[in-house]
Amino acid sequence: MDSKFDKVVAQGRTSGPLVGAATVSLFLFLFAIQLLGAATAAAAAPLEQFFRQYVAGSAQALGASWLATYVLTNGSVVAALSVSLFKTEVLTASQLFLMLAGSRLGGAAIVLLIGTLDYFQKQRYSFSDSTRLGILTFLLSHSIYLPATALGYLLLPRLQTRFESVGNRIELSFQPLAAFDPATGAVVDTVGVGLSLVVAVLVLFGSLMLFDRVLKRIDTEWLRKRFFRRFQHKWTSFGLGILITGVTTSVAFSLGVVVPLYNRDYIKRQEIVPYVLGANIGTFFDTIVIAVLLESPQGVAIVLSLVAVGTVITVGTLVLFSTYFQTVETIQTRIITDRRYLTGFLISLVVFPILLVLLPI
Repeated sequence: MDSKFDKVVAQGRTSGPLVGAATVSLFLFLFAIQLLGAATAAAAAPLEQFFRQYVAGSAQALGASWLATYVLTNGSVVAALSVSLFKTEVLTASQLFLMLAGSRLGGAAIVLLIGTLDYFQKQRYSFSDSTRLGILTFLLSHSIYLPATALGYLLLPRLQTRFESVGNRIELSFQPLAAFDPATGAVVDTVGVGLSLVVAVLVLFGSLMLFDRVLKRIDTEWLRKRFFRRFQHKWTSFGLGILITGVTTSVAFSLGVVVPLYNRDYIKRQEIVPYVLGANIGTFFDTIVIAVLLESPQGVAIVLSLVAVGTVITVGTLVLFSTYFQTVETIQTRIITDRRYLTGFLISLVVFPILLVLLPI
């Protein structure tokens, strides 16, 4: 009896700090969203002038969010800022769509970073081997979201109309962020509009980082044993990618836990591809939540438009999985086995979004 009681107490001592940290990260996340909304609303005029001058074109919006995701290694922060700017009418619907797409095109940067860190920790593997999953994630993301961006951009007016009713239906009957109004108003009044916008982004980034730290403290061995052995079934693997990424709202976690397994060949490339494709869809869950919290039905509709097009293309690739996988595998093998291709690929990941920013369209 005492041993059971001691075990419960020990588990409480272990889980207590994690629950506390998760609660703090949620509190900071909600506060950051409200502060972001208040700051962008107060700075709407100068922000609109800035975007009209420097991010006026569609290509520039896509490239700017793509590069911003690289810098922050976090597409969720870029997506949240984009939705907030759209809410205050700084961004147009098409610009929001493209900035959301850019956050996904640059989202694999965190996976590439995790692989690089894994290389420096255990240098038994070459750099190309350690970054295999990061390179694969970029190839998969771009193979889905480059065509999804082009197709979705053309169909956006129709898609937005279809999903607008959905956005209106999931509108909250209460305002959970209203409790933060006095605090966010005080921050904006005290430090000014510009600095409060910076603070909002930093707090949002910090809340997501804190939640990632909480997830890292969780024993993932049970997750690997229970779920990752099911990767041989492509639809199950795809569903797990959506589920784990959607629930944790963290690509760093959902893909990070499989990086060491993939690098050490415990999971085959053919098994992990559907999982990564699912994670690329699940990562939009927190963006939808942010659009709902900011009370932007149009924002919800635009996010759902990109998710819908991306999902349709992804399902199509899974139906034709053998051909799709063979193509991706051929390209990745060439990149990781030839230093020239690897160098060219990494350079193109930086040069292409820069060119988009410089294009006046």
